[in-house]
Amino acid sequence: MKLLRFGPKGQERPGLLDADGQLRDLSAHVSDIAGPDLSDAIATAASIDPATLPVVEGTPRIGPCVGNVGKFICVGLNYSDHAAESGMDVPPEPIIFFKATSAICGPHDDVEIPRTSKATDWEVELAVVIGKTAKYVSEDDAMDHVAGYCVVNDVSERDFQIKRHGQWVKGKSADTFGPTGPWLVTRDEVSDPQNLDMYLEVNGHRYQDGNTCTMVYGVAHLVSYISQFMSLQPGDIISTGTPPGVGMGQNPRLYLKPGDVMELGIEGLGVQRQRTVAAG
Repeated sequence: MKLLRFGPKGQERPGLLDADGQLRDLSAHVSDIAGPDLSDAIATAASIDPATLPVVEGTPRIGPCVGNVGKFICVGLNYSDHAAESGMDVPPEPIIFFKATSAICGPHDDVEIPRTSKATDWEVELAVVIGKTAKYVSEDDAMDHVAGYCVVNDVSERDFQIKRHGQWVKGKSADTFGPTGPWLVTRDEVSDPQNLDMYLEVNGHRYQDGNTCTMVYGVAHLVSYISQFMSLQPGDIISTGTPPGVGMGQNPRLYLKPGDVMELGIEGLGVQRQRTVAAG
């Protein structure tokens, strides 16, 4: 299934995309696609014939595909060719950092370039959404804890991230730095998360053109690995890293400015489109 949330910010309603690409309203059956009740919401939605659900008319705003996210966990330098363009070595273990959940926004919402920013960058990433609590799980059992997948744009301010000392979270967490969605695609619809084409364009020029097959640490390994350090809860998001082609890797380096348009997508998981604006 392709599940989503639609409506004004903070007032999103649950929905699903039917086989014909029509948006259907799930709100009579499911309160939200979110947090602790995520697995129950997925099970309920799966039990309903989409044709019996009301069609949502018009073109409502699409919100983040998961609500009430407890943890937004990111994996750094998880593509060897991206590590090379960043001038960094492939890590011997996954690099884990956090992105503030307040950065999460809809897949087509404007992205704000922070005040004083000179190096706001883009990163298309496959995100894993946890459906069942995972604590000390083995790699063999890890996928049983995955609800599904979605697209994330891990927007990053490189000067804040690298030059301002301390942890990467400072460069990753500005409001709107986490466009998520458009859909939560359930695990049964993604036969192999390690073989998905992905891309990102800025102003119509393609900068990132990769495939999840070049990830250093795959989805099952990441879920198992992270669960050794913290429990993973339903609704938590793991953003698994980006292929090469980020602005920091261009020669000369190229960063976002107000008025730019990003388009990004992952095979089977949908497309995002954001316009950049100056933060107020």
